[in-house]
Amino acid sequence: MSDPVALQMTAPAPVTALENARHDGPVTVAETGPWGMLTLRGDLSAAPVRSSLADATGLAMPEVRGVTVAGDRRVAWFSPDEALILVPRANLAGVRATLDGALSGQHALVADMSDARASFRIAGEPAHLAEVLARLVPVDMGAFAVGELRRTRLAQVACALWMPEEGVVELVCFRSVARYVFDLLVEAAESPRAFPA
Repeated sequence: MSDPVALQMTAPAPVTALENARHDGPVTVAETGPWGMLTLRGDLSAAPVRSSLADATGLAMPEVRGVTVAGDRRVAWFSPDEALILVPRANLAGVRATLDGALSGQHALVADMSDARASFRIAGEPAHLAEVLARLVPVDMGAFAVGELRRTRLAQVACALWMPEEGVVELVCFRSVARYVFDLLVEAAESPRAFPA
């Protein structure tokens, strides 16, 4: 009979939903990760929550509909009582343990959502990038700025997207619709109407 502990110790490393699928064209669409993703629920304006988050991630709590980014870490505002934390998968356990310890006794919840979501990076010349995304999301991409976040829909599915830097948009969706999202992004990026000669 197999030893369950031994099986856990030899389990393969986590993989992304699409095994880091990538499409290169005028706009590049690439699945990213695997990320460690934590949902933090609580009063995001409370000092203990804000200081715990800063201690665990090195990032400040973003403003409403914002995202803070430093290297390979992100903290995204999702609602008045929800933030999404993205860190390298190797750092997930440490960040979660730090948050759990610091928030002990607080009305807060930290949940691992790493296997529930997929993430993408869409990059290109800013005008082309805005045109591609404007076909799929009800967001004024011409006015969308670095550091902003929107929870919205991409065609028929829920997503969140933000701009960590000019010419780049990062997007998260549920893992179950990753193929649908990737294919839509590629189709929009390759449409002949997108980039006139």
